[in-house]
Amino acid sequence: MFRGIRPLLRGTTYSGVLFAYCGALASIPLLPFAQLPVLAWRSAPEGVQIVLILLVWAALIGAVGLARTTRRVLIVCARRLLGVPLPDPVAVRRPVSSLGTGPAPVTPAPAVPSGADRWRTPLWLLLHVALGWTGALVSGVLILAGLTLPGDWLGAEAGLNLFGWSARVTGGWGSWAVALGCVLLAVAVCVVVASALRWLAPRLLGPSSAERLALAAERELLLAERNRLAHELHDSIGHTLTATTIQAAVAGEVLSADPVAARAALRSIEESTRAALEDLDYVLGVLREEKAEAAPVRTLADLPELLDRLRHAGAVVEPELSGELAQVQGTLSRAAYRILQEGLTNALRHGAGGPIEVRVAAAPDGLELVVANRTGDGTSAGTGAGAFPTSGHGLPGLAERVRLLHGEIEVGPDGPRHWRLAVRLPVRLSA
Repeated sequence: MFRGIRPLLRGTTYSGVLFAYCGALASIPLLPFAQLPVLAWRSAPEGVQIVLILLVWAALIGAVGLARTTRRVLIVCARRLLGVPLPDPVAVRRPVSSLGTGPAPVTPAPAVPSGADRWRTPLWLLLHVALGWTGALVSGVLILAGLTLPGDWLGAEAGLNLFGWSARVTGGWGSWAVALGCVLLAVAVCVVVASALRWLAPRLLGPSSAERLALAAERELLLAERNRLAHELHDSIGHTLTATTIQAAVAGEVLSADPVAARAALRSIEESTRAALEDLDYVLGVLREEKAEAAPVRTLADLPELLDRLRHAGAVVEPELSGELAQVQGTLSRAAYRILQEGLTNALRHGAGGPIEVRVAAAPDGLELVVANRTGDGTSAGTGAGAFPTSGHGLPGLAERVRLLHGEIEVGPDGPRHWRLAVRLPVRLSA
């Protein structure tokens, strides 16, 4: 019983009825235009004129529903007054620019509605107006009867003829009972109208199949861009924090004995943090959808500077560079720099001292990157008792970056006391 009267107590029921009535009122300005054909054909029978007016009126209402602005307004109103969770129509947005660490995302094509999808909004508008007028007329008559029948007010009376049986109410308690029934019936009509609109809204105003595909593609692009940003922050900020922590410790140890080395370590900290701040400012600007400046570019040409920062941190680096590194194309060169940066960061964090071997070889058919270091007594670079915590995202991020570039990656123990990261990327050398 309580479940049956629950819709009568909901505010969305009456706001939905208001929404229906507003649709009926909004159609009134089109009625004079619907009468124009009848004015030109005055000799037509009255019934034909009424049908013609209704048909032209319906055509004008449907034509209004073809406008994109109409659908947007209807969706906003349906969300607020009907309480139906409807997404906004698909707006094709240009995705944020790539940071240059992998293939740029492709802008999705606009969702082109099919013939059936294009007519969903006009159909909704016609049903909206029809339900609004029906609900307004029926509930209005019932409420008027409920107000005038009690006590034979204004001489009102009610009669019913059904299959030869007739009943008439002219006053007394019967008029009060019929009046109450009319009011309850008017409320029931409101519930039916609001429920019908609430049922129709997701089916006619909700996203079409093409729009759902466009929304899914947009979400996929957004997630891919966020993953790229996360990889960029992990590689750049993670490396900088690791190197500066070690450099600060080195500067503190040699501050009295070797002030020159301490000052060199502090300068290296300053350079590293400045570069990391540039990366951070750019990424935060992209996340805020601001007009960011040009993306900071780190390529294989910056590899000597990266190795120098590691030497200032006290690491022994043994680089072996071969091939025409300067001719490696920009996107691949930036990705190779980030891969080496992550490998060197892991060597600093989890290595057990000793030289860090860095090998970069550019050949006509591929670019080979190798970072090898000692791991002490542990079996892997991530299991040693280092002072740096690990997030577990570095190696999966590297593997994802290499996969996007159609390369190959091998990472793991290389003997009992060494750890080796080897990456091979397909490359084309510029002419």
